[in-house]
Amino acid sequence: MENYAGLIRLRIFRGVNLAIRDSRSSDPYATVTMGDKKLKTRVVRSNCNPEWNDELTLCVSDHHLPIQLAVYDEDSFTKDDKIGEANIDIKPYLDCLKNKSLKISSEDGTIVARVQPSKHNDLAKESCIFWKSGKLLQDMTLRLKNVECGEVDLQIEWIDLPGSTSKAR
Repeated sequence: MENYAGLIRLRIFRGVNLAIRDSRSSDPYATVTMGDKKLKTRVVRSNCNPEWNDELTLCVSDHHLPIQLAVYDEDSFTKDDKIGEANIDIKPYLDCLKNKSLKISSEDGTIVARVQPSKHNDLAKESCIFWKSGKLLQDMTLRLKNVECGEVDLQIEWIDLPGSTSKAR
């Protein structure tokens, strides 16, 4: 673990209004990719509004690498169909994490920053970075690209590793 800066825990909550890729619905799952690391949520059968509530944890060696989220429809006999994709912009989160004075002065539930949707991110609406139970968290809703409709709700959290060579902070 000494080559890693830390961990990013992604809580993939749900998909909303995902595109139909089978005859009446989809069997969606999400993947997250950072560098050569790729993780996958479970498949939710016949549901365009899946509730995954899965936690995926990525080891981060370079926090400048982008995190890509993709949603697919699982198919039994053919290649899985891509439902859409989005990039998870963690730069605003890491910028807040670097501010050591926030940890000392912030109370539970304090909103530290608000990130607005822009052409530089795939946010569907304002995203809040906040303190909860001594942790800095960011909730976000991503609008899927290259598809007619669909959003994914998720949360990110940084986890320091003891003895890591570099820190996000």
